[in-house]
Amino acid sequence: MNFVEELRWRGMIHDIMPGTEELLSREKVTGYIGFDPTADSLHIGHMVQVMLLVHFQRAGHTPIALIGGATGMIGDPSGKSEERVLLDEDTLRRNQECIKKQLEKFLDFTSERPNRAIMVNNYDWMKDYSFLGFIRDIGKHITVNYMMSKDSVKKRLSPDSKEGMSFTEFSYQLVQGTDFLHLYKTYNCKLQMGGSDQWGNIVTGTELIRRKTGGEAYALTCPLITKSDGTKFGKTEAGNVWLDREKTSPYQFYQFWLNVSDEDAARYIKIFTTLDRETIENLISEHNQKPEERLLQKRLAEEVTVMVHSREDYNSAVEASQILFGRGTTESLKKMDEKTFLTVFEGVPVFEVNKNLFCEGISLLELCTVHSQVFSSKGELRRLAQGGGVSINKEKVNDVEMKINTEFLLNGKYLLVQKGRKNYYIIRAV
Repeated sequence: MNFVEELRWRGMIHDIMPGTEELLSREKVTGYIGFDPTADSLHIGHMVQVMLLVHFQRAGHTPIALIGGATGMIGDPSGKSEERVLLDEDTLRRNQECIKKQLEKFLDFTSERPNRAIMVNNYDWMKDYSFLGFIRDIGKHITVNYMMSKDSVKKRLSPDSKEGMSFTEFSYQLVQGTDFLHLYKTYNCKLQMGGSDQWGNIVTGTELIRRKTGGEAYALTCPLITKSDGTKFGKTEAGNVWLDREKTSPYQFYQFWLNVSDEDAARYIKIFTTLDRETIENLISEHNQKPEERLLQKRLAEEVTVMVHSREDYNSAVEASQILFGRGTTESLKKMDEKTFLTVFEGVPVFEVNKNLFCEGISLLELCTVHSQVFSSKGELRRLAQGGGVSINKEKVNDVEMKINTEFLLNGKYLLVQKGRKNYYIIRAV
């Protein structure tokens, strides 16, 4: 597989340094991408860079995932309008471990293959650097003029900037350049990749390597992904879409991809999956013939959810989605964890009743009209039940005098009442 050609048709190249493609076609190359551990999980905005490493390894090259334990203490000014809050070492260490586990789902770090992935932490070589040693060994090789020419610096030093820029952030490109230099010397790493906002930092590294060693190093960046309407990719009203299931449930994760526009789905399926070109082109063609079936979105959601979570999580998310459209079953409802249940039925009216009522057993009629207001009257409940318009936990109910006890409670506390085809209510035992 030709790595650069693969990225080109997928729309994953923004800038590429002259000579990079020739290098990659000539020899097996070691390349790296850095991930700052500013949170205990990656989000889908990071997945573009992760997929770069995935394709890099698939093409036979050796990927290095660098966890920025040192650079994470500083904060990258690229694309930022204000200083980042600095994290303590314990928090950074915890974040690094979480990110490492996530990256292991995408990259092969353990097999005996000659291009198995490598994971490093720049804190390991930066922690012993003295300030005097750093400015002597690194600082003397890169001029202030060169550093100030970078867009990330110019933006923060412009008259319109309220915050200015601290020396800490100003020095970031030198620290990142030091990473590239260290990996070049230690692993013969000749390529750094990243998002297009990292171009200035990456090129500083190639310049440092040239001036310090006389060697050649290269750079490649991918576009920063946005939605077709120009808004930020990976953001929802609830915030980032995380890879950590505790921050974003597999169901929410699946729903994000399922609900992207047709235009975005056609781009994202190239970027966020490893499906080959012929398969993707056939999918796009089929989708365009029947866009109402949303074939692209469904396949995209399947591929990414399985890759990030699991096939089981994907199947559960599909089952949960079907519940709202009337195709779910009582069994699928019972298997659903509490977080997914509440997410699926977010915004549904909730009535709280005393749990003791369920312990003793209470008629559906009393529960839904006296102790809650699911139905406006006993007559309405009887009438709808006779017509097959009442369901409890997705099972139709004809007998309004049936006893509801604790065995009916989902996750030990919820009862799902459906009135008609589309009206759902939750009774929560408290």
